[in-house]
Amino acid sequence: SDPAAFGARLRLAAAVKWFEMGLLSQGRAAEVAGLSRAAFVDALGGFGVSPFQYSAAEVLAEAARES
Repeated sequence: SDPAAFGARLRLAAAVKWFEMGLLSQGRAAEVAGLSRAAFVDALGGFGVSPFQYSAAEVLAEAARES
């Protein structure tokens, strides 16, 4: 396959994984992938990754603030 396309796909896969692990923000991961933030969010679905990355503690803290 085309080496440039392979490199772009590899950067996207790395950015998605690093975002999923909490190592990069959405915006920074999009930059690494060479995409707009909207395009990166769209690409997350292809990898089965939610654009919303919250820890259990963050969800509980938010729920406590709401009640």
